Amino acid sequence: MSTIIDVCHVLPFSNSSSSTPTELSLPLNFSDIFNLKFPPVQSIFFYKLGESTTTFFKTVILPRIKHSLSITLFHFLPLAGHLSWPQNSAKPIVIYNTANDGVLLTVAVSDEDLDHLYSDIRYASESHPYLAPLSVSEPKASILSFQITLFPNKGFTIGYTLNHAVLDGRSISLFMNSWACICRNLDANLKISPSSLPEELNPSFDRTLIQGSEGLEMKYLNYWLGLKLPGSEANPRSLKPIPFPVLADVVRATFRFSREDIKKLGERVKSKLERGNQTKPFSTYVLAYAYTLVCMVKAKGLKNSNKVKFGLTADSRTRLNPPLSRNYIGNCVTSCDVLVEVEHLLKENGVVYVAKRLNEMIKGLENGVLEIAKEKVPFMDVEPGVRVILVAGSNRFGKYGADFGWGKPMNVEITTIDVGESFSMMESRDESGGVEIGLVLKKHEMEMFDSLFVHGLKMLRSSL
Repeated sequence: MSTIIDVCHVLPFSNSSSSTPTELSLPLNFSDIFNLKFPPVQSIFFYKLGESTTTFFKTVILPRIKHSLSITLFHFLPLAGHLSWPQNSAKPIVIYNTANDGVLLTVAVSDEDLDHLYSDIRYASESHPYLAPLSVSEPKASILSFQITLFPNKGFTIGYTLNHAVLDGRSISLFMNSWACICRNLDANLKISPSSLPEELNPSFDRTLIQGSEGLEMKYLNYWLGLKLPGSEANPRSLKPIPFPVLADVVRATFRFSREDIKKLGERVKSKLERGNQTKPFSTYVLAYAYTLVCMVKAKGLKNSNKVKFGLTADSRTRLNPPLSRNYIGNCVTSCDVLVEVEHLLKENGVVYVAKRLNEMIKGLENGVLEIAKEKVPFMDVEPGVRVILVAGSNRFGKYGADFGWGKPMNVEITTIDVGESFSMMESRDESGGVEIGLVLKKHEMEMFDSLFVHGLKMLRSSL
C-alpha cells in the first residue's frame, strides 16, 4: 500500500542576484499542437538504495531532490508554468507567472516490494500508485508533476506525468538528466548557483528557429476543434485530453537485447537480403523494433488475413532546415507508419521484412519531415480490423543517465504503454549498444511473447 505524506508546490529557484522574469509566454509549435489532446505521458525511475531509512530519506534524499528540482526549473522556466487557451488567442500557449506557477511534487511511502515492481512480470496497474496526476481543466492544464515514493530500507522511485502538448521524449530526458546532474553536485549545505548547469544540458526554447511550418499549426488545431469522439468534451477549446481506454488485467515486463544479440540480429538480416539491397547496416533501433514487433504479432495470435499498421515517431530536430539543437525543449517529432499484411510478418523472414520496411520509412524522412507532416493528422485513419502497434521512446535518449547521487536507476519504465497497443524502447542500463523493451500484454500473450523472444534469441546465437 502507498501512503501520501506530503504534497508541495516547488517553485523555480530565485534569489536577489537572479534575474527570473515575473511572467513569460511560449507559443506551441506544429508538433506540440499535433499532440495537443493526447493522454499525458508517464514514467517511473526505480532506485535501489540500502541506506533508505525513513530518517535518511527525510533528512538527506528529500531536501536534495526538492532543492535541485527548484534549481532545474530555473533553467527550464516555461515548464514551471501552465498551458492555457485564452479567449483572445487563436492558439493555446504556455504561460509562466511567478505568482501562481510551479511544479507539484507528491511525497509518498510504500510498503510494497520494490524488487517485484521493477524486476518481475507484474500487473500493469501496480505502477499507478507511484505517479502523480496532472491538474487539467478546460481552460488550463499543468505541464509537469512528480511523485517520489520511499520504499523503506529498499530504495525509492521518481515518477513523472507530463503534458504531451508541451514535451516529447527527448525533452523530458534532458530535463531528468539536468535535474539529476544538479542534485548529485549539490554541496553538503545544499548551496549551488543556478548557473552551474553544464553547457551540454542547457535547454533551448527558441521557437523562431523552426522555419517552413506555416499553416501546419492551424491545420492540426482545426483538426482538434472539429474532432467528435465519444466521451470527448463538448467544448472544442477544452485542454482536457481525449480519453483513451486503459487496458484491464494486463501484465508488464521488461525484455533485454544484449549488444551481442543486436550484432547477431544485424548479421542475420544482412545475410537474408539480396546483394546490393542494403548498403549500410541497419540501426540498433530498427533491429530491436523489427524483432519485437514480430514477436508481439505472433504472441497476440494474429492471423494471415489480419492487417497491422506499425509506426514510430522520429526525432526531427536534426532533420529540419536549418536543424535545431538536440537540446530544443518541446515536441519536435514526425509520425510515420506502414500498413502491412500479417502474413508477411509470420513468415520465416518476418523480421527481415519489417526491418527493411522500417529502414525505408526512416530513409524517406530525408525528403523533408515537414512535407511528411503536411500529410498527417493526429489520429490515424485506420480501416476496421486493422491493429495499430506503436513504439514509445528511443534507445538514444539516455534515460539511465539520471543519477541523482545515489547511483543510476535499476530500471526505467514508460508507464503509459498500458494505454492502447504499444511497446517502449530505451538504451540498456548495463552495456553500451544493448536495448531494453517494455511491454504490456494480457497474461497468456506475455507468456507466449516471453517464449518467442527468448527462444528466438537463443536460436539466433547458435545459428551464426
